[in-house]
Amino acid sequence: MLFLNKSLPMEPPQLTKPFPVLETDRLHLRQLEPSDVQDVYEICSNAEVTQYYDCDPYTVVEQAERFIARMQQRFASGEGMRWAVTLRSTHQVIGTCGYNNLILRGARGIIGYELKRTHWGHGYMREALQPMLAYGFGVLNLNRIEAFVMLDNQRSSHLLSRLGFVEEGILREYGFWKHCFWDLRCFSLLKRDWHSSL
Repeated sequence: MLFLNKSLPMEPPQLTKPFPVLETDRLHLRQLEPSDVQDVYEICSNAEVTQYYDCDPYTVVEQAERFIARMQQRFASGEGMRWAVTLRSTHQVIGTCGYNNLILRGARGIIGYELKRTHWGHGYMREALQPMLAYGFGVLNLNRIEAFVMLDNQRSSHLLSRLGFVEEGILREYGFWKHCFWDLRCFSLLKRDWHSSL
């Protein structure tokens, strides 16, 4: 006999519309727009930025156009969301961050991010991810946020650890891109751990 847990919603929750804007001392986070295409292309055409990505460096602007369109479509369908990370002082786009995948019925999200090479080492991505995580736990009511990192990507692993993520282990040959299978470190942050760190 099948028993249904009536405390669970029968329909998955929806993303809040319109797209949320987040602020920090130095940063303004907003939805990626088609007008950001040149900035996104400049960021993702750098080989150091895409070294640990599931794609090669961008070589044509149309790749940035497709990325922005895909992120907008994922928000419209409730599958994900991506912020443009801009400097409050200049409004320049210096990176993006967001939930590549949202499994709202399971209260789980998977994050991704990248930052313009010239802005590494200044704490910008950590500053951007803090309100993004707070939004995920507080507004989206996620219980678990995950990140998957290539083994040699020490910068990203260090960033996640500083934000309170726990490395759960290595997923063997979990990713496939650039014609290779890749082992990935699995990091997670739970809502109860996030709240206890505040």
